[in-house]
Amino acid sequence: MQILLHMIWREKRDVILSMTAGFLSGLTAVALFAQSGFLISKAALMPPFYIILILTAFLKLFGVVKSTSKYAERYISHRVTFRLLSDIRMRFFTKLEPHANTLFSTYRSGDLLKRITSDVEVLQNFFLRVVYPPLITLLVFIVTILFTLFFSGWLAFVLLLGFLLTTLVIPAALVHKEKAPALTKQQLTTELTEFLYGFRDLQLHHQVQKKQQAINSISTAYTEERRQEENEKQLAHTWNQAIALFTSLFVVLLGAYFVTNDSLDGLYLAMLILISLTVFEIAIPMANVPSYLYEARTAMNRLEEITEVAKEREEKLQMAAHYSFTCRHVSFFYPGMDRPALEDVSFDLHPAEKIAIIGPSGSGKSTLFQLLIKALQPSAGSILINGQDLAEVQEESLWQKMSIQLQHNHFFSGTIRDNLQIAKQDAADSELAQILAKVQIPKSLDDVVYEKGENLSGGEKQRLAFARVLLRDGPLWLLDEPFTSIDERTAAKLHTQLLAAEERTVIVITHKLQGLESFDRILVMQDGRLQENGTFEELMARKGLFYQMKQQQK
Repeated sequence: MQILLHMIWREKRDVILSMTAGFLSGLTAVALFAQSGFLISKAALMPPFYIILILTAFLKLFGVVKSTSKYAERYISHRVTFRLLSDIRMRFFTKLEPHANTLFSTYRSGDLLKRITSDVEVLQNFFLRVVYPPLITLLVFIVTILFTLFFSGWLAFVLLLGFLLTTLVIPAALVHKEKAPALTKQQLTTELTEFLYGFRDLQLHHQVQKKQQAINSISTAYTEERRQEENEKQLAHTWNQAIALFTSLFVVLLGAYFVTNDSLDGLYLAMLILISLTVFEIAIPMANVPSYLYEARTAMNRLEEITEVAKEREEKLQMAAHYSFTCRHVSFFYPGMDRPALEDVSFDLHPAEKIAIIGPSGSGKSTLFQLLIKALQPSAGSILINGQDLAEVQEESLWQKMSIQLQHNHFFSGTIRDNLQIAKQDAADSELAQILAKVQIPKSLDDVVYEKGENLSGGEKQRLAFARVLLRDGPLWLLDEPFTSIDERTAAKLHTQLLAAEERTVIVITHKLQGLESFDRILVMQDGRLQENGTFEELMARKGLFYQMKQQQK
């Protein structure tokens, strides 16, 4: 919460202005009703007309000041809140962005969505509902009690007692009862997001109804918890209003008693009664302070939980004409998995060398690929690039040297031109058209691409992704299953272009065994281990795992 308070204090000018306006609004509201009570009592005594006129003028003045200060308080306090939300979003995104490539291995997409949207929105109540009300209530009550003390010490004591009950005792009692349904809401948001995202697959496998039942169950639990929470809030309001009414009743009874024994001038009794009724309206929001404080603390903790991973000091990748990789005893465990996805993998990749990493599905090929592009961090061992520890290299400087084709590539809503220029923003149309011809995509640069490439076939997606690789033309090429959805004839032509990349270090992940003769080396993976390493001829001569795979594929 210190982070939030620090952010609020950065807007101290507006905070002070809003507090001042709020204090004036609360004080003039009390003064307005106090003046009304005094005016009624005074008018009953038939004073000179000019006295009534003066009292009425003050009544008008208090009304104008109350309305004006209330508007100023609302305007300025909400301006502070919007700036606070902006600062929170900027701070959260700034700390989140360096971890973007590893977030989905730890958090579910729906959980992340709730944190980024709902949890940030919850924090808008921190200033308006947690920080602001107690301070304004305290200031207004202090002035009101001091004013009442001038007329009667006992009546001032009654107001003080009511103030302590409504601002301290009731909120303190609610702290122990607070059970905001944050976890259930988090679960509901996560399940709904995944339901919408995976609706097509659920429908194809006839699992929509089952998933809906699970969501309805969570929704029912969330609704019940929300109902209980609202009941607790209404109960707190009821207690505060009851205390306010009983306090006013005591003021009436004690005031009447003091008037009968001449301890208090009856002229002021109506004024004091209206003061007690009005001042407690300011204290009513105090009942919800524990609830909003709990929600804000929970939301802030959830946001900080994502960004608390300390980033080690990283350096830019050193400039070089060629790049090499060295893996030393690399192992990797996915969270929650008992078996390692990779275990004790070691190999060297020389500058401008072209290697293929092959193996059956689940052998660890793609995990190794993710480690090489620093989308994942090794659980043990180290990866060096040109002698630099990859863990100490900035991702951005690494990716600037790479042309990467993932197994599942994202395509943005727009045109083919837009999706190609991601790889090279200043590419001319003539260059883009030439690239399209190379990858054999018979489309115009102005042809529309739907989000995620929904209007493209699997082969078109892979060819468009390969076009990005050719267009970017970095010194390091890394491709994960680049041609699996492309017919053999076209794949062979693209394969030739891939190996024709001179002075480029190339790593290709594949389970296909065709065309491997042209690679400088082949790494054979199985069960997360590197089983064989050598040229095509060497591996065939050994008649080991690669030879067996080749025979089986024949």
